[in-house]
Amino acid sequence: MKLKTAKRWFNWHKWTSLICTVFLLYLCITGLPLIFHEEIEHLLEDNKEAVSKGQQKLSLDKLATIAESKYPGEKVRYVFWDENDKNKVLFDVVDKPDAPYEKSKYLVLNEYTGEVLGAPKTDGLMNIILKLHTDMFLGIPGKLFLGLMGMLFMISILSGIVLYGPIMKKFDFGMVRKNRSKRLKWLDTHNLLGIAITAWMAVVGFTGVINTLSDVILGLWQQGQLAEMTAPYKNQKPLTGDFSSLEDAKKSAEKTISDMKVSVIVFPGTPFTSKHHYAVFMRGNTELTSKLLKPVLIDAKTGDVTESRDMPWYVNALFISEPLHFGNYGGMVLKIVWTIFDVFTILVLITGLYLWIARRKSEKQQWKLISKDE
Repeated sequence: MKLKTAKRWFNWHKWTSLICTVFLLYLCITGLPLIFHEEIEHLLEDNKEAVSKGQQKLSLDKLATIAESKYPGEKVRYVFWDENDKNKVLFDVVDKPDAPYEKSKYLVLNEYTGEVLGAPKTDGLMNIILKLHTDMFLGIPGKLFLGLMGMLFMISILSGIVLYGPIMKKFDFGMVRKNRSKRLKWLDTHNLLGIAITAWMAVVGFTGVINTLSDVILGLWQQGQLAEMTAPYKNQKPLTGDFSSLEDAKKSAEKTISDMKVSVIVFPGTPFTSKHHYAVFMRGNTELTSKLLKPVLIDAKTGDVTESRDMPWYVNALFISEPLHFGNYGGMVLKIVWTIFDVFTILVLITGLYLWIARRKSEKQQWKLISKDE
C-alpha cells in the first residue's frame, strides 16, 4: 500500500472511530444487560404461573371481555402470545386504537381460567435500559442518530481491516510488544482484539443500524404492501359497532396457514392493519422462522379472510436483525458468547481512546521541544 493511501485510510479510521467511540461505549454498556433481558425480566416480574388442570381454553372473546372489564370504557387493541410462556395471553387495553403506547394497560391472563396473572412492568429497569439503548429517550431522532453512529462504526471496522494487513506483514500475528513502550503495548492489544472480533462487531454493528431504521421500515411497509392488501377497503367508512368474533379470526388464520402459530392479533385502526381488518400475525416453528411474521388480514365485520402475504425482504431483515443483535438465537451459550465479545469491544474502544490521547500528548511534548530549540 502506498504511503499516501495508507494515510488516507488511517485518517478515515481515526476520525470515524473518534466520533462514534463515546456513543459506542454507551451502547456496549447498556447492551450488556439487554443480552439477558428475558432472564432478568423473568426474575423481576411477579406474574403467577398459568395452570391448566385439564380444562378447555376459554374463547378469546371471553378473555378479551375479562381484560376490558378491568378498565371500563376501554378496548383491547393487541393480543400477544409468548412461546416461552405457556397457557398465557397478554392483552393491551386502551381508550382508542391510535393511543400512544404510554397509555397502554397490559394484563396477562390464564387462557384456561381467565385469571389475571399480572402485568409486564412497562416502566421497569429493563425497559428504561432498552429505551436508553435504542433511542436515548429521544424517539425517532435518537434512533436515527444512533444509526449514524453505527454507520461510522462500520466504516471504522472496514478501515481497520484495510490497515491491519500491511501492518502485520512485518510482524507475527497476535504479537503484543510487552517489552516496548506502554503505548506500543496498548496499540498491539487494540489491533489484536479488534481483528479477533471483527466479524462479531460487523454483525452487531450492521444489525444495530437496521434496528434504528425500524420506524422507516414500518412506514415503507404501511405505504407499500399493507396499502396494496387493504386497497379494496380504501374508500369505505371506518367500522362502527361490534367486530366479528376474535376467536373465529384466530381459527381462520390458523386454517389459512396451518404450519404456523399465532403470535399477535392486531385490532382495526392500529398502525399494523387497516380500519377494517384484524391482522393476525403468524410465526414459524423453527429457531429462525419463529422470528419471522406473516400477516393474515380478516374482515372485522364479516370474519372472512381477505389477504395473506409473506413480508417484504426489508421487513424480514428487521425481524432477523432484532434478535441477532442481542444474541437471542442459540440459548444461553450464544448469550454468553455475545457477552464476552461485548466486553472485548469495550476494551477495543477504551484502548483506541487511550491511544488517541497518548498520541496527542506525545505530539504536544514534541512541539514543546521543537519550540524550545528554536
